[in-house]
Amino acid sequence: MPLPDSAMIRVRGARVHNLRDVDVDMPREALVVVTGVSGSGKSSLAFGTVYAEAQARYLESVAPYARRLIDQLAVPDVGEITGLPPAVALQQARGTPQSRSTVGTVTTLSNSLRMLFSRAGQYPPGAGRLDSDAFSSNTPAGACPHCHGLGRVHEVTEASLVPDDGLSIRDKAVAAWPGAWQGKNYRDILATLGYDVDRPWRELAQADRDWILFTDSQPVVTVHAEREAHRIQRPYQGTYSSARRYVLHTLATSQSATLRRKALQHVEICPCPVCGGAGLRPEALAVTVDGASIAELTGLPLTALAVRLAAAPGSDVARGIVADLRARIDALTGLGLGYLAMNRTTPTLSSGELQRLRLATVLRSSLFGVVYVLDEPSAGMHPADTKDLLTVLDRLREAGNSLLVVEHEPDVIRHADWLVDVGPGAGAHGGRVLYSGPPAGLAGVADSATGRYLANPPKARSHQRTPTGSIELRGVRHHNLDGIDVDVPLGVFTAVTGVSGSGKTTLVTAVLAAAVRDHLGVTRDAVTKDADRDAARDAATADGEECDGAPAPAASIGRLSGLDAIDRLVEVDQKPIGRTPRSNLATYTGLFDGVRKLFAATEEARRRGYSVGRFSFNVEGGRCPNCQGEGFVAVELLFLPGAYSPCPVCHGARYNPETLQVRYRGKSIADVLALTVDAATDFFADVPAVARSLATLGEVGLGYLSLGQPATELSGGEAQRIKLATELQRARRGHTLFVLDEPTTGLHPADVDRLMRLLHALVDARNTVVVIEHDMDVVAAADHVLDLGPGGGDSGGRVVASGAPAEVAGSQASRTAPYLRAVLDRP
Repeated sequence: MPLPDSAMIRVRGARVHNLRDVDVDMPREALVVVTGVSGSGKSSLAFGTVYAEAQARYLESVAPYARRLIDQLAVPDVGEITGLPPAVALQQARGTPQSRSTVGTVTTLSNSLRMLFSRAGQYPPGAGRLDSDAFSSNTPAGACPHCHGLGRVHEVTEASLVPDDGLSIRDKAVAAWPGAWQGKNYRDILATLGYDVDRPWRELAQADRDWILFTDSQPVVTVHAEREAHRIQRPYQGTYSSARRYVLHTLATSQSATLRRKALQHVEICPCPVCGGAGLRPEALAVTVDGASIAELTGLPLTALAVRLAAAPGSDVARGIVADLRARIDALTGLGLGYLAMNRTTPTLSSGELQRLRLATVLRSSLFGVVYVLDEPSAGMHPADTKDLLTVLDRLREAGNSLLVVEHEPDVIRHADWLVDVGPGAGAHGGRVLYSGPPAGLAGVADSATGRYLANPPKARSHQRTPTGSIELRGVRHHNLDGIDVDVPLGVFTAVTGVSGSGKTTLVTAVLAAAVRDHLGVTRDAVTKDADRDAARDAATADGEECDGAPAPAASIGRLSGLDAIDRLVEVDQKPIGRTPRSNLATYTGLFDGVRKLFAATEEARRRGYSVGRFSFNVEGGRCPNCQGEGFVAVELLFLPGAYSPCPVCHGARYNPETLQVRYRGKSIADVLALTVDAATDFFADVPAVARSLATLGEVGLGYLSLGQPATELSGGEAQRIKLATELQRARRGHTLFVLDEPTTGLHPADVDRLMRLLHALVDARNTVVVIEHDMDVVAAADHVLDLGPGGGDSGGRVVASGAPAEVAGSQASRTAPYLRAVLDRP
């Protein structure tokens, strides 16, 4: 019997992105899962249509004076949507969290704890009561004035400024100084002042070394520099700056990510000597609850914090605040996050941990009658954690809410009340609703890749290659890794598994990859170098090198061997390829260079005198002057997060009208950027420089993305595959270590198969691949599995099982084993 209109969300004529005039009905107060291959149109339906329409309706309700500020936001291209309740979206984080963002701030636990200290803390005799802001390191009232609330300071030492004391000043012993003219200027000034710039640094008097490196004086002297014979010999007035002064001034004022990265190589990060690393003023640290300061409590795991708060005596006010805190903590521990501390910074969290933090916050909001639109909430989750996720989704539904979930995880799909399958393919080959109804009916849809996979999941195929050697790590200590011994086999495919917080990322990224980088003598920036200058600039900032950025403390390794077998390291993570619409797929991969050369070589471009630079949207000349070539303009919303809207002048084209008049095979440069990778592959089939990049993007399952897809619209999984494609299009050579962080995130099982064929081909070419992975199909097909755990945080950090997939599946101590065994036992 059909459900009444009031019980359904009915969408009619949806034409957002690749949706083909879609009509679909979805029940309210139910868990509705939208499935389909990557790029089929799932997000276009859930977020681009349903959520966008709900947001547009909300904005229509605000006062006309306020609405005139937000009229620039585009409305979805849809005929009609009925039965739509207010909507709340929980999307995958596209931006990069900052180091001032913590578990406490994301979950708002810090607000309640600060209130507890303000209202019910034990103050020193004679001390006045402090407002809650005084207990926050992110406010002027609470931040330590010495470190500005960061809890750490940049310190420079002679060793950090002069790494090789066998060099002379003329030979650039002071490595912290800039290169080119400015560094030579400082050296010439020292020579003018009478310092011996040709003697090895270690032989200079200590007093002279201290003045050169640390003086605050800035003497101005007349310099008679030695120049080549053909250059004009002219004296000039030079101002000296010590190495310390230069480095700290660069970190404090420079907007150049390159200069900041270089300066950070010459500092040591130390706890603030004033606040001891707490980031707070002394008067705030003097207030206690149950004998502990707020800094001490925020450093406890959430489970230990709940126990400590339960035992704390207090007034009625304290008991009320503590009850709220414990309820919030219970929601987090119920999602397996009890090992996290409130002061844990969000850049150090995995995507799964951050996703569950947001879910727990939503769970505590007590809203009802709304539709929650969720973007792959199981992304980055271990199968054991997925059970906790399903419990949360059920609780939200039982509270009278509707859930519209974009998802690839089979367990979540099977748990749904209703499925909407979009496809059958990606991009122009998708955009149709193949099925809408109870999960059981999907198996009968012949065109559905999801239905085929759910009905007959493929049997795991183990490769069982023989390692060519191993990297031996002994006595590893870092974060929750406490003196563990690990062997990483070479020449094979290794999957590193374990529940969230077990230490996977710490071991693979902070220990293994860092050790290989040190051995090869390269920096992380050199390892992840890309072809797009704008993307490189944004990605460097995204890597945490903002104003408070600092290199992470190094791991301690007792003994290390086997690195001589590695010639090159490739790290592929899920950090954004850029933070603004200016960075996109075409520029990051470098294929846009070839496209611009083709346009510059056209007869019309030559007649007008247009060079290759004319067709860049990053420089003046050809770009739209209104949006500066971004194609979008930032829209600041009152009481809402800011957003990007298509530029009202170029309408998203990025270029001015004159540039768009130049055509290549009938298309403008904007038309080419609008092509999908699949369409562009046909269009540029006879242009090898462009075709090679396009073919690789297609191989990693990104054929549905447009060439000009802004970085702000890419998921973490898509960004990672773009980086992987950029590496794969380069010349292949063996003895390379590839490190990937959950490469299957956001992929449909059918797309996972295609990606895995590529990664296994890398191993067959004599390379080593190490992946952090939760997909048990991927783990089952690995040569070697390294399982960490058994739990997260202090309960993890140990090697629970290691060996071939079948060996790990037989482990009694591993939480991964039963899920791996289920995949291996498939008929």
